Order: sequence, then C-alpha cells, then structure tokens
Amino acid sequence: MSIAAERFAQRHRLTLDEFLRIGEAGILGDDARVELIEGDLIDMAPIGSRHAAVVKRLNYLLTLAAGERAIVSVQDPIALDEHTMPQPDVALLKPRADSYSSAHPRPEDTLLIIEVAETTLAYDVNIKLPLYARAGIPEVWIIDLTSRQITRYRNPSKDAYTSTEPVSLAEVRLIALPGLSIDLSSLPMRENSSGSDP
Repeated sequence: MSIAAERFAQRHRLTLDEFLRIGEAGILGDDARVELIEGDLIDMAPIGSRHAAVVKRLNYLLTLAAGERAIVSVQDPIALDEHTMPQPDVALLKPRADSYSSAHPRPEDTLLIIEVAETTLAYDVNIKLPLYARAGIPEVWIIDLTSRQITRYRNPSKDAYTSTEPVSLAEVRLIALPGLSIDLSSLPMRENSSGSDP
C-alpha cells in the first residue's frame, strides 16, 4: 500500500450487530469458529481432546456445585461491549428465566469466566484477560494445561486484575457463590490422564 493510501485507509471495526448478522447470513460457514475481539474476527484454536475433557469435567463439577444458583455456559458468547464478544470455555452466569434466549449474556450477568489454555496461554492472558477486566468481570480462572496450574484473577480495574493467586485443585471456594466450594482434583490435567467417571 502506498504512503498516500495508508494516510486515508482506516480499519473497519465490526460491531456486535454486524458480527451477529454475518453469522445469521451464514457467510462464515457452519463450522467456522471465530470470536469478535475489539472489532476483529479472530480464528479460535482447534480444541484438543485434553482441553475438551477438562471443559467437560468443569461443566459437570460446576453444575453440581451451583445447582439452581447459577447457569453453567460452555463455549458460548459473552457480549462484553459493542465490539467484543469472546467465547470463553466456561462461564458461570446469573440465573435468568429465559436462559438467555432473548440476548447473549453481558458482563453484569457473568459471575465467573474460565479459560482453558493448551496452546493459547499468551492469547488468553495478554488479549482476553484485559478485556474481561475492562468489562468488569469479577473473577477469571485461567487453567494452563502445559504447567498444570490454575490462576485466579479478581478485583478488575481499568484493564487488569489487581488480585492474582494460584488455585489449589482441592476445595476451591466459589467466590461468585458464597458458601460453596468445588474440588478440582479430578480434572484431567495430565496427558493421557483418566479422571473418575461422573
């Protein structure tokens, strides 16, 4: 692109409405896995079997722990703002009678987000985590399958979390749901690991 063209070229940031219309029109194809990040369409990484197993186990454990106090949402969109709609691996949402059929959840509906990182740790920490903080998501867990560690982020500020702590796999308190804890020791964090059946 010439210098003259660069001077007048402007990036077109997709809005949430445009992104949803593109999806409804089928332009991206049925098997496309993309999320809207600050107006850009970002291809999501393929899901490996260990990643999928951890997400399945989290879904089971959180559903048991939360009961009717929250909705467990798996790899579904959260509308953070006009230009950003990620699809976190797991989200814990405030209960709503329509199960969010009328609109995607927003930050004020979201109690907890969990991202499972097998090949995407830098993206989750450097790109998505600041967006969650900016939107005011109260708590985020990032599960790093490579190091087999879980980090909890709390107290969102402008674009970062002011509280960061490692999480033990045994009896993790669900801050979003006072009085409840969850035992994560059955998560299949190791390759070729076999957790107990639900």
